[in-house]
Amino acid sequence: MKDENDALVRNDTWAPVQLPPDRHPIGCKWVFRVKENLDGSINKHKAQLVAKGFHQRSSFDYNEIFSPVVKPMTTHIIITLALTHHWPLKQLDINNAFLNGLLDEDVYLTQPPSFEDPNKTLVCKLNKAIYGLKQALRAWFDRLKSTLLQLGFKASKSDPSLFIQSIDSMVVYILVYVDDIIVTALGDLDYFFGIEVKPQPDGSLVLTQAKYP
Repeated sequence: MKDENDALVRNDTWAPVQLPPDRHPIGCKWVFRVKENLDGSINKHKAQLVAKGFHQRSSFDYNEIFSPVVKPMTTHIIITLALTHHWPLKQLDINNAFLNGLLDEDVYLTQPPSFEDPNKTLVCKLNKAIYGLKQALRAWFDRLKSTLLQLGFKASKSDPSLFIQSIDSMVVYILVYVDDIIVTALGDLDYFFGIEVKPQPDGSLVLTQAKYP
């Protein structure tokens, strides 16, 4: 918990402020989960500070919340193209992705349990999203999209979670699914959409869900 709280503070996730008289703070809690390896064994135990998003009020704490994820058909097409043309398939998992999303709204959070400021009247005015906020996924996607566009990628008109960049004779495709990213051109692709990906010696791929018997 301490490591996670320290990381949130270093990330400038919030600023301690007095709550405006016309606003209500959103509650938060610590959630503990086990991160598993592909074979189901325990990788590590993790604590996350999660906002109680059900306390949020439309037009006060959030506006737009929709965020796209890559379509399964798009994933199938890009993987098929990669296999046909012998392109490398790489995967990138963004650590604490939602914590990088910038907020357009003024959102106030109660102080994190076990890490309260001595001044109990203060609340946390969020500068960035945290898990549990209704707009957290949208804020993360908007920031990722903005960064990719600045780097010269173009968003597909048929699938807004597919980004394409052509450099001379090289084409790079990036597929975004929440905080998992497939790149055709970072570690090898091994797990995406809940599916384990196993490259074969003949260049083909075997897709399995052995983790879910």
